[in-house]
Amino acid sequence: MKTDTIFYSLFQAFPSIFFELINRSPEEAVSYEFTSREVKQLAFRLDGLFLPKTNEPDKPFYLVEVQFQPDAGLYYRLFGELFLYLSQYKPPHPWRVVVIYPNRSIEREQTLQFGELLALNRVRRIYLDELGEAAENSLGVGVVKLVVEPEDTAGQLARRLIEQAKQQLSDEALQRDFINLIEIIIVYKLPQKSREEIAAMLGLSELKKTKFYQEVQLETKLEAISELLRLGLTLEQIAGALKLPLELVRQTAQQTINQPASLSEQEVSTQVLDSPPEVASRTAQQTRYSPQSFDEQNLGVFNHLLNTQPSLFSLENRNELAQLIASLPDESNQLSIAISKWYRKHPEILKAQLAMLKELFGDILTQDKAPGSKEGKVTTPIHPATQQTLLNSIQQSSSSGGSQSSKSGS
Repeated sequence: MKTDTIFYSLFQAFPSIFFELINRSPEEAVSYEFTSREVKQLAFRLDGLFLPKTNEPDKPFYLVEVQFQPDAGLYYRLFGELFLYLSQYKPPHPWRVVVIYPNRSIEREQTLQFGELLALNRVRRIYLDELGEAAENSLGVGVVKLVVEPEDTAGQLARRLIEQAKQQLSDEALQRDFINLIEIIIVYKLPQKSREEIAAMLGLSELKKTKFYQEVQLETKLEAISELLRLGLTLEQIAGALKLPLELVRQTAQQTINQPASLSEQEVSTQVLDSPPEVASRTAQQTRYSPQSFDEQNLGVFNHLLNTQPSLFSLENRNELAQLIASLPDESNQLSIAISKWYRKHPEILKAQLAMLKELFGDILTQDKAPGSKEGKVTTPIHPATQQTLLNSIQQSSSSGGSQSSKSGS
């Protein structure tokens, strides 16, 4: 994962950290939305915008740039895009620019053209290695500093931040998300270590055995059942794939049918629950015929979409996905469940995913063709996707989908 992706994921999940970083009250975050905007005439997108949610004229908007590599053209591009954005959108708020560097040696000032602009109070440059006491006292700023912490001391700082999070964050869900974010950063700082080694190093092995974490995992699995029903899997197949008791899957499926849903969703779910033995048998046969499990096919198709249809995925989508996938173990079952839950919230991506899965599986509820028939098979091979494969595809998607976007150069 690129450094800017880590930062944008961090700011999206915990926007209060950005305001701590610029010495503002973290409570200000509730009044802002972290997003991106396209400058239509020139077909590029400004990534990393904190936009006020109200029209209060005294609230500035912030353009955030993360720069971890020397780039002599950064300020030419940054200020050029800022003023084009002002020209097109004419926002009712004063502008602010925040550039985040790991240290001063990376910056290329270009004072001949931009000296006066850089001297304005509207421009803030942050050098992470100079945060000092702020990183000691603030949980949010400490997490930002973790990104540039040397490898030999990163584990120690991460453990301190985890303990700090346990003490300061009373909301269990927020605490879990914060600790997951710390773990993600360490995973990318120490790629040679396995997830299990990192969990042990950070003291997370016991934490993830707690009742709260287990309940969250169960909730995620239950939410995936309706989507698996839509794809035509039998209750037995779902129970096996999710490693859940069959009766629990049956009860959850019945609740899904009783809830308001589209006609097609109800028809598919009812067919699976009430289908005669020969239909369930044919479904099972066709699933067994596939050389990959449903989870592997689901991940493979999703990875294929990332590579072949990058325009489906916005910056926010890619940041959310990178954070989600990196927070999970490299197990196809858990990755598949979490990704299914994610793409259900995004109609265009869901539509593309289901269309390809339907083509891949064939119409398993009504198809009378015998297993092995050429009809209905996907012509494009779908290869298995691991956690790292998916993260690589997200990064490539970011480059492809945002080739006309504002470049962070990190």
